Order: sequence, then structure tokens, then C-alpha cells
Amino acid sequence: MLRTIFQIPLEVGGWPVFGFGLLFWAWLAFSAVLMVWLVRRQGWTADTQSYLPILAIVAVAIAFVFPRIAEADGLAIRGYGTMLVLATFAACGLAAYRARQIGLDPEVIYSLAFWLFLAGIGGARLFYVIQNYQQFRGESIVETVFKLVNFAEGGLVVYGSVIAASVAFVAFIAIRRLPALALLDVIAPSVALALGFGRIGCFLNGCCFGGVADVPWAGSSPADSPPWEHQVLEGDLYLHGLKFDRTASGAVIADVEPDSPAAAAGMHTGDRVVAVGERKVESGIDAHAALVRVYRGGAALDVYVAGDEAPRHWTLPVREWSHPIHPTQLYSSLNGFVLCLLLWAYYPFRRRDGEVIALLMTLYAITRFVIEIIRTDEGSFAGTGLTISQNISLGLLALAVALWITILSRPAGSAFPLSPQAACAGFRSSRTIGPPREYNTLGSSAGAPPRRRAQVGD
Repeated sequence: MLRTIFQIPLEVGGWPVFGFGLLFWAWLAFSAVLMVWLVRRQGWTADTQSYLPILAIVAVAIAFVFPRIAEADGLAIRGYGTMLVLATFAACGLAAYRARQIGLDPEVIYSLAFWLFLAGIGGARLFYVIQNYQQFRGESIVETVFKLVNFAEGGLVVYGSVIAASVAFVAFIAIRRLPALALLDVIAPSVALALGFGRIGCFLNGCCFGGVADVPWAGSSPADSPPWEHQVLEGDLYLHGLKFDRTASGAVIADVEPDSPAAAAGMHTGDRVVAVGERKVESGIDAHAALVRVYRGGAALDVYVAGDEAPRHWTLPVREWSHPIHPTQLYSSLNGFVLCLLLWAYYPFRRRDGEVIALLMTLYAITRFVIEIIRTDEGSFAGTGLTISQNISLGLLALAVALWITILSRPAGSAFPLSPQAACAGFRSSRTIGPPREYNTLGSSAGAPPRRRAQVGD
């Protein structure tokens, strides 16, 4: 785990960085330069205007959101968020490279990336919030809102991203009059590449974890990490030397870890905890929540037991760790990179538009279903015995089968042809194999829809 890579200070040379500070004005300057460059390059088109909402949203975040989520030492740059940014740039660059090979203007890819990134992040967050809404409830509406939007801490669901990005993609191709399946084939390897980098972010954050394992590459997570908290809540791990009876009325201790600081402090099975520090507790869940907040090694802990006037006091061990678990995030990351290579290699050999994206849907649905078997961060959904992601995987696989049937029923042909020889030759061959000129200048200013080849289907 590496949740925080570094922190941006709140001030530089006495000047505030966030709010209406240095970063805000730097972003305005960047936005102005970008818009001037776009207008000079392609005019005041719909593509140029599509950048404005994104730039405005970032400006609002810098001015109002960042100051709220910044800590006393500054704004923490999380490993999770960093990998998301890296995934976006890597995926966008790969798709732009393929676009040049087939004679498609890379600007189409860059514009599409803006749409998909915003929709994907929003959808992934919304999906996660729906699944785990209780943990986002704050003491006020403002606190709740900032917990909801603070996605840099982790908490994004891939399938939520897919659903929202799909809606954005449909809107994009409708406005630009693009061949849908042909464009999906272009970006399919990039989607898999983004998944590969994104899951490394999950590993750094500690989310999307697997079950307890004894394989050589299994690893333990520190106290306050999602795996540690999960094992504590499930009763698989002592919480500072204690386990609570979930079925009892009140916070009754079910077991005390032998030879632990808690045992040395006089804690016994059957004791009823009434307060942790200054916080009163009425159930085992309350006691868990109060004790989880005190996780740092060397911290002092005062636990009040019913019938005692003085608290029972002990100091936490230097570090507490979870049981070793499967690094399912890295399994998923490797899966994404392998899928990317496979799809990239298959693209020049496809005979019909849609084959590459159909292959991604098929393979990812299967591999995600299998990986979910050893993940323990999600429970059964709607009494099916399967997680929500496994249920969606089955639905995605059904859609993939329907797509294959539709594709294979059409005659061979592609809007963006690319032979294996041209794919190996790279940029030098792209000019000789490109599609009709209309596909290079797509946008609201392109006029009539682009001509299609007789056998092209999307």
C-alpha cells in the first residue's frame, strides 16, 4: 500500500495554493492558452466548445473542493488518483497512435477522452456510493457532499464507469456522426490498458482486496487499511486484542487475545464495554467503530467497562497487520495488460467492425467473474449468492454473445481498414491505408455525414 505519494503545501512563499490561489490562476491561464490554440487549429466548433465544461469543472474543484479536502499538511496526492491519471494518458496515447495508423484525426480521440473520463469517473463513484452509502453519511450535508466527491481516497467501481462512459460514448458518436463499432474497436485496447493501470491504483489504496491466502505472494495490510478493517468486522481478526459478540445486547467482549496488551490490562471475556475514551458505545458495532479510529502504534487506549469507575488502559502495539491476502488488484492489473496486448494484436486481423470490442467484452466478463471468486470486499447481491460485479459480468457476457451474433451476420468490411503489414509499418503506412477523408475531419463543422463503404456496418 502507498496511499499518499506526496503532499502539495497549502502555501508557497506566503501565497495560498488552493481556493482562489496560485493553482486557480495557473489553471485559468492554461485554459485560456488551450482554448486559443484550439480555436486557431479548428475554429469555434462543437469540439472546441466541448472542452469548456471540463475546464470549468476543474476550476470549481480547485476553488471550492480542494480547500475542503486538504489536510493540515497540504493536499495529499494519492497513489490511487495518480494511477487514474496515468491510466487516462496511457490509454489516450495508445488510441491516438492507432488513430494515426488508420488515418483518423487523433483530435477525435482526445475529445472523446474528455467525455469518457468525466462520465467514467462520475459513474464509477456513483456506483460505489450506491453500494456503500452508509459510510458517506456525515454530520452535516456539506460534510456528506465532500465525502461523496473525494474520490482520490479510492472508491470507484469499474462497472459503474463502464455504464456511464457508454452513455457518454453514445452521445459523442451521435453528435459527431461516427461509426460506433469501428470507433469502439479502436479504443478497446486502450480500455484494457486503463484497467491495468487503474488496478495498480487499487493495490496502492488497499481496496478491491482478496481473501485470506497462504500463497508465497500473499501480503498483509496495516491497521486502518480496508482489508484490516474488513477482517476485524468479520471477526477474523482481533481488534486491539478484542473480539465482540455481535448477537449480544450491548458491546460484550466475546474473546480476548492471549498475551496481548488488552489481556494484560485486565480485559476478560464477558466484559461489557460502555465507552472507548470519551465516546460512549451501545453495541459491538459502536465499539468496533470507536476502536478502529485508534489504530496508530503507540497510541494510548482507555476502555471503560460496566461496573468499573476507572478505565482499563493499555498502549497499542507498534503495528497491527491483517492476515495475508490475495493481491487480487494485481491479478486484475495483469489481466488488463494481457487483454490490451491481445486486442492490439487482433485488431489488424478483424474482418468486421465490432469484433475487437466484442472480444474485450467476452474475455473481461469471464475473467472478472473468476477474480471475484477470491475477492472478499463485496458480499452477495440480492440473494443470488454472487456479488454485484459477478451478476453484471453475466449480463455483459450475454450482451457480448448478442453482439457476436449481430456482427457475424453482416458481410465483411470495416470503416477503418488496417492490414497486419500496415500495423507493423506504423505511421509510415497510415497515409496509404486510411479511410475516406471525411473521417479525418469529423465534427459539427464537417457538414454532411461521412460516406460509408458498401460493406461497412456499425
